[in-house]
Amino acid sequence: MEGADELTRPKRKQLPQWLCSALSTSVAEKAPKTTSSDHDVSQDYLTGVRGCLAIMSFLWVFMDTFLPAATDGPPNVTGLDEYAALRKSLSVLFWNGSLIYSSIIFLSARTVCLPFLLNPTKLTLASAVVRRGLRLWFPTAAALIICYAIFTKTLTTGYLASFDAQTGNATLTADLYVMPTSLSNFNSIFEVFWVANGLSAQSGNWAFPTQTLWVVTAVFQQSYTVYTTMVIIPYTRKTWRLYGAFIFIITAWWVYSWAWFTISGLLLADLVVNMDFKGLCQNHRIRTMAVATFCMVAGYAMQYFWVTARPDLQNEEIQYHTGIYATGGLYTWNDPTTPQLRADDYLVIVGFYIFLESSDLLQKIFRNRAFVFLGNRSYSYFLLQSIIVYTLGIKLVSNMIGDSMDGYSKATGIAFIACLLVTVGAGEVFHWLVDKPSQKFARLVFAWMLE
Repeated sequence: MEGADELTRPKRKQLPQWLCSALSTSVAEKAPKTTSSDHDVSQDYLTGVRGCLAIMSFLWVFMDTFLPAATDGPPNVTGLDEYAALRKSLSVLFWNGSLIYSSIIFLSARTVCLPFLLNPTKLTLASAVVRRGLRLWFPTAAALIICYAIFTKTLTTGYLASFDAQTGNATLTADLYVMPTSLSNFNSIFEVFWVANGLSAQSGNWAFPTQTLWVVTAVFQQSYTVYTTMVIIPYTRKTWRLYGAFIFIITAWWVYSWAWFTISGLLLADLVVNMDFKGLCQNHRIRTMAVATFCMVAGYAMQYFWVTARPDLQNEEIQYHTGIYATGGLYTWNDPTTPQLRADDYLVIVGFYIFLESSDLLQKIFRNRAFVFLGNRSYSYFLLQSIIVYTLGIKLVSNMIGDSMDGYSKATGIAFIACLLVTVGAGEVFHWLVDKPSQKFARLVFAWMLE
């Protein structure tokens, strides 16, 4: 198929002029004349999916902060009946917290391996391994420095406790970890890229509003799971890779590891790049649609069942995994406040990507310029949106309602518009001043290492 041929054709670009001028003569001479591009027009639909996740992530952060009764999460006794109706209908589809962070981790694995799969050379592999940490570290460090400046040096967290007490929000974490010193701030940044287990318990995650910074740790950690696994792809039989991946995925599910999602993402990338997955699906369209539909319907049906009928069973799945990183036996605890690896989320994600990778129409939709634009800035939005909602949003609502909750709905509507506009604007500035330079610096460091 034309789409598959386009995807499997390596795209290359010249080293940027600024990089060549920054390198010494000896480094410039030894540096490769071309490098695998991080951006490939054939990947635009994946960037568009990331943009869609950015929208859903913002919705979840705002809803979880101001309208917790409308979110699928820990129960809140406060909230209008309309919010409960939203929780039992739209929340599962559009601001589903566990589905969002699971999708981010899956999509990261689906895309981070592409440069090597498209151009399987030692240089491409080394470039990916070296640049990954630098590309993630600087934006994350900037975000935690902003948290330190706001919650330790300026606003502190007293207003969060007041807002929590007034609104009765059981999901709002008012007692953020306040980093007492600059050294604590540095250690928290370091820990994001160091911890291997208990990702959500790290200090950096607790110092970050909404406690979602652990996703960066999971993405970083699982990137190297992908790197160490993908190196065998050019040298092994396709059937062996399929059987081996299935065994790996089942084992990762059993031991409750994020490799369950990441190896699935890597397998999908391998299928698309090396096995003409799109052509195979289009040649067996009815079977493909049946499998994808079954996965998505089964996943969403379980989630709606937990939310509407049996919320007491929502977190019971963890009991069927082995606690290999804790006791060596079965899990004997179930903390719903910690991130969970869920089978219902996995089924929805697998079903969606089968549809996506086999459909020209869906790929065209996600290649929309608006989605791609948001996807290119999604990391900046992710790092800033929680901070903006917890500062501008909560301050604005608190000042508008005073001591009464009568105008709360109107205040949250105004706060939504304000937070959305500021997040878009601040995200654009952050993208150009922090995120893009971190990517360029990572390339510079790798080129320097070639000397």
